[in-house]
Amino acid sequence: MSEILLLIFEIIGTVAFSISGAMLGVKKGMDIFGIIILGLTTAVGGGVIRDIILGITPPITFLNPIYAIIAILTATLIFLPSIQKIFLKQPHYYDLAMLTMDSVGLGVFTVVGIQTAYVMTPEHNLFLLIFVGVVTGVGGGVLRDIMAGDRPYIFVKHFYATASLIGAAITSIAWIYFGQALSMLAGTVIIITLRLCAAKFRWSLPKSELGD
Repeated sequence: MSEILLLIFEIIGTVAFSISGAMLGVKKGMDIFGIIILGLTTAVGGGVIRDIILGITPPITFLNPIYAIIAILTATLIFLPSIQKIFLKQPHYYDLAMLTMDSVGLGVFTVVGIQTAYVMTPEHNLFLLIFVGVVTGVGGGVLRDIMAGDRPYIFVKHFYATASLIGAAITSIAWIYFGQALSMLAGTVIIITLRLCAAKFRWSLPKSELGD
């Protein structure tokens, strides 16, 4: 995958996650600063955690602020009254948009995390690639939910983290045989598909009978 295509890939993930974070901020009644911070954190949080794990300091987000700028601009657009009215008049649009954007962001950043681990750690192994991929994919969403005062999505919604885990494993193994571009595209599609199917068919992991 060329540098330009990888950049486009990352921008798509950044926009998707920023939208999901900002939308949650709108739903929570936050002011514009809170909405921007939530969008920014969701978009770059997983990447910052990834870089810390891999020993990349300072994290790439701070060296190349294009992703932070895109996230801030995206979140600001979500704050516009005309955009907010769409979700107020049609509440189901919020659920659909949230599911779609979260799924796209999860898929993109899981495989981008694997790509970064692959490039930055010459002595990588399968466990490292999968672990870093999942952390990159779910990290921003976990920070978003905690900051918004919600139980993290990955623990309760349609095997959210499991979709990332499956996609990360397939991407990491496929990388050996099919190379970077095909494995990243396949992994992204698989994760998005699993997330959407899980929501539609209400797939879920077993839950504790002692829970609320």
